[in-house]
Amino acid sequence: MARLGAFCFPGTGHINPMTALARRLEQRGHSVVIFGIADTEARIKAAGIEFHRIGTQDYPPGTLQRLDQRLGELNGLATFRFTVERVKNTARMILRNGPEAVRKANLDAMLIDEADMGGNVAEYLGLPFVSIAFFPPLVKDDRIPPFCFGWSGGQDWFSRLRNRMGMRLLSKVAAPIYTVVNRQRRAWGLQPLNHATEALSPLAQITQLPQALEFATSDKPPNLHYTGPFVDNQQRPHLDFPWHRFDGRPLVYASLGTLQNGSEAVFKAIAEACAGLNVQLVLSLGGGLDPVRLGTLAGNPIVVRYAPQLQLLKRAAAVITHAGLNTVLESLAEGVPLVAIPMGNDQPGVAARVAAQGAGIVIPRRQMNVQRLRSAVRSVLDDPKYRAAACNLQTAMQQVDGLERAADIIEDTLKIRRQKNSVRNSPSNCL
Repeated sequence: MARLGAFCFPGTGHINPMTALARRLEQRGHSVVIFGIADTEARIKAAGIEFHRIGTQDYPPGTLQRLDQRLGELNGLATFRFTVERVKNTARMILRNGPEAVRKANLDAMLIDEADMGGNVAEYLGLPFVSIAFFPPLVKDDRIPPFCFGWSGGQDWFSRLRNRMGMRLLSKVAAPIYTVVNRQRRAWGLQPLNHATEALSPLAQITQLPQALEFATSDKPPNLHYTGPFVDNQQRPHLDFPWHRFDGRPLVYASLGTLQNGSEAVFKAIAEACAGLNVQLVLSLGGGLDPVRLGTLAGNPIVVRYAPQLQLLKRAAAVITHAGLNTVLESLAEGVPLVAIPMGNDQPGVAARVAAQGAGIVIPRRQMNVQRLRSAVRSVLDDPKYRAAACNLQTAMQQVDGLERAADIIEDTLKIRRQKNSVRNSPSNCL
């Protein structure tokens, strides 16, 4: 048994998989504590995980809602710049408050979200840590596009040059983060970081991105491990939903996640596009909008603040998504093809991987209109190649239990004793 601590970016797309991983490790006899800001406390405790609050002065209750609301108004590079500013401010808080909190927790090792700077605290305190990626993993390899660009993979000279230029651009945009981090590292007597990948664990880097969804390359870093979705059905809260309104038409489920979901224009376009098809649309607003603000929508879709996503995906014929990794993986786990409208951050990179595998169609935010969206939804519904590709990915993903595999790697890497419980995979819904 080991006592593990975790630092995690305070967003639903990070907290849900991190708490799922923590629960799996606790089922094996370990104990896990997650360090976070006040606005994440209730969600983490609801999952049954110990919580230690940090950043009380920097992030008083209500701060996260304000930041998320602003993020929801942005797209493209502006989204990434805003996220960089958030990570920088969070890093400053973690570097100041993290060491004392970790010392008090009496840890054996740590789990560090790749969007978080807690690995520096672990290094300073001499604790082993494992890096966890809840987006396409950070890899210094010019054969793979940087995670926030929607470029297709390729090993030709032009693709590799473009990828190198993209990495340089990202390094420039992210420089404020590393200015803060390296100032503290020098004060701690640690070598400064020159590239984002240098902040990762030298022991193991685990991503919930399945190998089947990654761009093809001849090799990968030996300590990088592809697994699969970190999903724990039992940790999802019960949500009321008007199931009685289903009328038998093919179901199209649309969600833009819980962060970048503030665009009324996108939701209205989705409704209008689907109104021209013989489908029933469910719109999940992710808490970013009051359904009343959208008014009467074309086609009379079912509109809710939050939706029981896992249950709806079992019924869905297609999904319209921002291409957040969790929604994409949960959709593909049910063999459901996608229409992706990436807004920013890692979403263009996730969408590019979906398109490369043939499991969906990508519409860049700036190019989206009702006609193009309607055509894409019709295509993924009517052309069997998209469903077939999604089912192929479903089959590949079912060969690996993501949580079990990640827990195995963590235990093997950290050399901690385990008490393993077997978990069955769900049967395939693809014929």
